[in-house]
Amino acid sequence: MDMAAAFAEIGQAFSSAFGAPFWSAEIITQPEIVYDAGGSIVPGDDEPTRRACQAQVDIATEAMRVAEGYTEQTRRIIVLADTLEGGITTDDSIEVLEGPFAGVWMIDSVSRDTAAAGFDLAGRPGG
Repeated sequence: MDMAAAFAEIGQAFSSAFGAPFWSAEIITQPEIVYDAGGSIVPGDDEPTRRACQAQVDIATEAMRVAEGYTEQTRRIIVLADTLEGGITTDDSIEVLEGPFAGVWMIDSVSRDTAAAGFDLAGRPGG
């Protein structure tokens, strides 16, 4: 078992036993915008891609507070890497499906923790 899987298992077990801190969530990726030869957006029927994961919403870190774009609504969102297929970018958003911070969050920054067990996001409510 790798480090990411071990942390995911521990986080999920803790959440199952105590009802927190990791909640069901989905990373939302919008479809790529297609332009015609004249530069106009071509309407499409593509729906956003939703990928399941487990996430914890916490207070913003000190680094987040001094970063450009910080607002009082900015929060740290930790996503267990082993619960998500693929990566996360600032073009994505995350919807926390349950718990006290349920809702859609815009992603302002993405990094990985040193053990690669999770994604560390700066997010703010929005959609």
